[in-house]
Amino acid sequence: MDVFVALGDPVRRALLRRLAEGSARVVDLAADHDISRPAVSRHLRVLGDAGLVAGVTQGRERHYTLVPSALEPVAALLEELSGRTPRIPEHVLDGLDLEVRRTTRERAAGRHAVRARTERKDAG
Repeated sequence: MDVFVALGDPVRRALLRRLAEGSARVVDLAADHDISRPAVSRHLRVLGDAGLVAGVTQGRERHYTLVPSALEPVAALLEELSGRTPRIPEHVLDGLDLEVRRTTRERAAGRHAVRARTERKDAG
């Protein structure tokens, strides 16, 4: 199941918000919504198939927790869309900076040499 598909439903997003606060049982999650426990279980199954939640059986109950690392594709997309991720890799920009500095030094050295020749001609 695709993470983005799983996040497409407002009930599932609400379940994730609740699980971000801490683990919960189906009965706890169902109490927060106007849907049945079986419906909450189906939503949790979709979230689990997407890797967004994990369920652990404790006695006769199953406790669900958020798996934050599963949200990395979403975070990466949001960073890309917000423009914070450079389109050019950082190491390429570092190389460009080095080349600009080298060229600037060479041009400065060339101007200095031309100025020195001009001064010698004028003095001579």
